[in-house]
Amino acid sequence: MIDLKGKTVLVTGASRGIGAAIARAAAAAGAFVLLHYARSRDSAEKLQAEIGPASCRLIAADLAAPDAASAL
Repeated sequence: MIDLKGKTVLVTGASRGIGAAIARAAAAAGAFVLLHYARSRDSAEKLQAEIGPASCRLIAADLAAPDAASAL
């Protein structure tokens, strides 16, 4: 596995599915993970609790909106 200690990883769509799996793997590899979600805040909060609040932060953004990516 890749060592991600000291790195920050942004995972879009992290609240479920492949995004959640990537977020878990990145955290397990030592990264601080930014958990992006659009609508599934409850799922994102559960994932944050699983990973550990000190190791990740939630970020809400609807990436379908024109300015959302730059705000993210």
